[in-house]
Amino acid sequence: MATTSAGLLLYRTTDDAGLEVLLGHMGGPFWARKNEGAWTVLKGELEPDEEPHAAALREAAEELGLPLPAPPSPDIDLGEVRQRSGKRVLAWAREWPPPGPDLEQVRSNTVEIEWPPRSGKRIEVPEIDRVAWLAPDDARRLVVSAQAAFVDRLESALRR
Repeated sequence: MATTSAGLLLYRTTDDAGLEVLLGHMGGPFWARKNEGAWTVLKGELEPDEEPHAAALREAAEELGLPLPAPPSPDIDLGEVRQRSGKRVLAWAREWPPPGPDLEQVRSNTVEIEWPPRSGKRIEVPEIDRVAWLAPDDARRLVVSAQAAFVDRLESALRR
């Protein structure tokens, strides 16, 4: 059965770079040498009976290890995508006002995985091993393919 995740696409606008979105690179040995398709919106699975927007905020804060900024305006509902695995991902966008987070302070929560696969050995890895501000074209190239739609929808919403 496919799972449902909720996430937050943080963004900022700068005088020199324009729009940038904050994505996380997935942690662990499977993703260590991958770049394209290895970045994600800060997201995670909903707890039983959890409201999706609340889950998105909780997951983003956990994966950053930092408090989220207060929203300067209501979060933008970016809708839903289905990833190739069948996972359903719901997302919202929130502007991070200047100066933004100190990316050196980001400390993701960890998860225990079996590694190598089918070995019976368990290791603990960060869910997100690094984050970066990316221009929309770079974000679309690096993010899990289905999630590129969130970048498109954010750009569209900001043009309105």
